[in-house]
Amino acid sequence: MDDAVVVDELVVRYGGTTAVDKVSLTVPRGRVFALLGSNGAGKTSLLQVCEGFRRADGGRVRVLGLDPVDDHDALMPRLGIMLQSGGVYPWATAGEILRLFASFSARPLSTEMLLDRLGLRKFERTRFRRLSGGEQQRLCLAVALVGRPELVFLDEPTAGMDTEARHTTWHLIEELRADGVTVLLTTHLLDEAERLADDVVIMRSGVVAATGTPAELTAAAGIDLLEVRARPGLRMPNHELKVTETSPGEYSIAGALDTTTIAEVLAWFAAEDAQVTAVNTRRRTLEDVYLALTMQGTKR
Repeated sequence: MDDAVVVDELVVRYGGTTAVDKVSLTVPRGRVFALLGSNGAGKTSLLQVCEGFRRADGGRVRVLGLDPVDDHDALMPRLGIMLQSGGVYPWATAGEILRLFASFSARPLSTEMLLDRLGLRKFERTRFRRLSGGEQQRLCLAVALVGRPELVFLDEPTAGMDTEARHTTWHLIEELRADGVTVLLTTHLLDEAERLADDVVIMRSGVVAATGTPAELTAAAGIDLLEVRARPGLRMPNHELKVTETSPGEYSIAGALDTTTIAEVLAWFAAEDAQVTAVNTRRRTLEDVYLALTMQGTKR
């Protein structure tokens, strides 16, 4: 089966500024793909090209096998795009907005089901401008899904949502994947990306800084904390790693830890005749990886 999105050497410029600089990536069908990066990294420009709202200045993009600009009319019924609040008439009610977008589809999902599922039933007759930020986000998510899309673009899907609504949205995205729908999302919530995404691309200054599954990215980053339980009061070793006795008999070893280094640390405990009764490790999270990459300099 063809990939849902193929981006090959994409370039996007705004005057003399290059927002996206020869980026290549592939989004397989039926997966959740997270595009991460700080503001100004190039995510929005890349998405605008994929959604067909602007032409690339270089490179090639195919979405569901089509050119997103030249084949825009044929492609749009197959896409779900999460609107920003500026794309919705503020005086219309939540129910009116959702039913309007449902009318554009040949076989829409039940608007009643979406209102119930996303906790919008009690706001059905509330004008959009009077909805809270989280309620507006839920409505925009419903609008993106009502047409039964093959590919959904979700921009900060849970921004402003409370914990319950956020988890409901997560479950809905997981169900979309189970139904074979491809989801391309951007989010600044790294725990959200780590939970939902099958594949991750981290952008920095218009280029791809890292790509892989969340497990691959965190495994490559390694272990940054080792916790060891042994007898209390051991002298601290003179080592490049930071060794701290956090409480009697509980030792924390922080730093760049690999298999060899961990073996050396445990050998030190043995040399001190300190029987180790427990060992725990903390692997770096996707947030750790993201921060390490995005806080680096902008050299390419």
